[in-house]
Amino acid sequence: MADLLVIVPSRGRPESLPKVVKAWQATGAFDHAELMFAIDDDDPSRDAYLAHQLPCVSIRVAPRWQPMVHKLNNAAVVRATGTSPLGGFCALAFAGDDHLPRTPGWAGRYVDELRQLGTGIVYGDDGYQGERLPTQWAMTVDIVRALGRMVPAPVEHLYCDNSVLDLGRAAGCIRYLPDVLVEHMHPVAGKAVDDDQYRRVNSGDQYARDGRAYRRWLRSGLRVDAARVRELRR
Repeated sequence: MADLLVIVPSRGRPESLPKVVKAWQATGAFDHAELMFAIDDDDPSRDAYLAHQLPCVSIRVAPRWQPMVHKLNNAAVVRATGTSPLGGFCALAFAGDDHLPRTPGWAGRYVDELRQLGTGIVYGDDGYQGERLPTQWAMTVDIVRALGRMVPAPVEHLYCDNSVLDLGRAAGCIRYLPDVLVEHMHPVAGKAVDDDQYRRVNSGDQYARDGRAYRRWLRSGLRVDAARVRELRR
């Protein structure tokens, strides 16, 4: 069984699944990791996702639409707590359906670095944000168990990566791997065409709502969460 499970929340982009699989195959990721797409049952593209399903990819279907972070957290907690027959992973990772790994052996490298940390978080270069922001990351399962979630801040989509970076720095357990490229094929980086999903999650309302939740967490939640993670590292 693989040591790492990478969870990819997705909606309205079934064509992303074979693209991600192709990038994984090209970089040998399936030697060290398993891939899961998390989708919604009410997604009009649901059947198209299932039509793309391959033996190397699992698809988790939520009963109805959930924001990206909720889909990610729900899938991660089930895997981290061992209540799933797919339990047993030592680390869980997040990637968007627009993240394509480019570095051969990246998944094995993530696992090796996390083993060195014992408890911690790692992330690579996404080709745009670099060290500034972990737009994709992997963390040891004990962090997910301790927090009861994978994304520290109670946001829906935006600022999730900011909160992961904040937590890792506050707990002294995050490591950036500049030689690992997991390319973010995002419109802001000029690498994709804008679509309905991008427009929805990058709307002014979404920024305002997630911004408020993120700032509340910075004021009252970060200290508590960082203390829990530091306790794991003792």
